Amino acid sequence: MANRSYLYCADSMPSEAEIPQRIRCISEHNWDIPLAHKLMVGRGTTIVPSMIWNPPIGIAADYAGGAALLRDLLRAVGKGLEDDAEFAECVARTHAHLDKQQAKYFILETGEIVSMTDDDPAASVRRLVSRDIPDAVANAEAAIAGRNDDWLTAVRADWQRHFASFYSEALYFSFPA
Repeated sequence: MANRSYLYCADSMPSEAEIPQRIRCISEHNWDIPLAHKLMVGRGTTIVPSMIWNPPIGIAADYAGGAALLRDLLRAVGKGLEDDAEFAECVARTHAHLDKQQAKYFILETGEIVSMTDDDPAASVRRLVSRDIPDAVANAEAAIAGRNDDWLTAVRADWQRHFASFYSEALYFSFPA
């Protein structure tokens, strides 16, 4: 079984007292937290209690802002992949799923990924929120603005690793509707 990052959405953030009432599945990605997940939790990013594991290793963020950032980057990446039908299909599937599953917040569950090392999982999430996610957002914003062509070229060359996650209404960890 692969370790995965899980991305959900809900109209409230998890708290110590309760998890959101209606949690919708967005996507899961094997062995990594992909660029797409980092961008989707890149606006209004905050650490929240996990809905699955005990440590405070969940990450919540603004849904509309994160979805817009991802869409803008996909548009920029696509300018170099106009003839790639597989990329076009990935983008269409991603857009359709994000449109269908809309909520107020994205919630990224990192437990399986941050537990793959000997590092403290909570410290790993703090590093994600303070460094990795802001770096990904800054690179994406610069690329969208036409100021980060080398980074954009590298992302375009390996777009499957960054964007081809499993998008579904049911993930390995799903919640009752």
